[in-house]
Amino acid sequence: MSHGGFSVVHGTHGSARTRLAVLAGFLLTLCALVVAAPGTASAAAPTPSQGRLTHPELDWMGSTVRSHEGSGSSAGSTAVTPMAAQTPGMDVSGYQGNVAWSTAWANGAKFVYVKATESTTYTNPYFAQQYNGSYNVGMIRGSYHFATPDTSGGATQADYFIAHGGGWSADGKTLPGALDIEYNPYGATCYGLSQASMVSWIHAFANEYHSREGVYPVIYSTYDWWSTCTGNNSGFAATSPFWIAKYTSTAGTLPAGYGYYTFWQHADSGVFPGDQDYFNGDTSRLQALALG
Repeated sequence: MSHGGFSVVHGTHGSARTRLAVLAGFLLTLCALVVAAPGTASAAAPTPSQGRLTHPELDWMGSTVRSHEGSGSSAGSTAVTPMAAQTPGMDVSGYQGNVAWSTAWANGAKFVYVKATESTTYTNPYFAQQYNGSYNVGMIRGSYHFATPDTSGGATQADYFIAHGGGWSADGKTLPGALDIEYNPYGATCYGLSQASMVSWIHAFANEYHSREGVYPVIYSTYDWWSTCTGNNSGFAATSPFWIAKYTSTAGTLPAGYGYYTFWQHADSGVFPGDQDYFNGDTSRLQALALG
């Protein structure tokens, strides 16, 4: 009889020498497995830093912010004056499941961003319900991509995003796609990239999106992450609107080059499902952004 590759002898008719030989073989095989196991496991299971996604359904816009920055503090920050009107909205992911859009609309949400993709292997299983459902109640909607710069290039991820719900059309109801780039939920804060390499990765994503869709993507991040991982690079301010995450009473300091924010994620819970956001302007300006 064989169990797990080991031969087991039943009965009492074998010689003592045979039984000892079988036992010795068993022990030698067991020792070999113990020695080999660590190397085998390491080769078969890449670490998160090698690009393995283990919980993409838990990676949403801002999912890493509170654990790194807490609720934040407005003390000592440079307050950014908002425009005269702030239009309320929200962002959601597969974590919210099926959303009651009529309720969100009745509560005042005028726009939403829906997570579409992560890396080049994950798509939000609730994307259709969320993206189409919000549109059907009258919201201006857009989609976003959760970036993992250690799994593939920026242009490659932009292509995957566009192919799975990230496209844009000038219909006045569809916002430019957004690049969600924040603290690494799987390992090193900056995904193992230098500041220069991170800037190049973001440019590759933004330029590919622009070349295919005709508009530049919105960039979502926090000031702390942007400063740490891009060196507070100012090279995107002329093309990409910025979406700042700051869970305080003001949006705080913005990355270099930006005189105002376009979106502000001001809380990770509230009256709407998902995160709570403001667009920095009235609904006519929001529609103008949707028109490109």
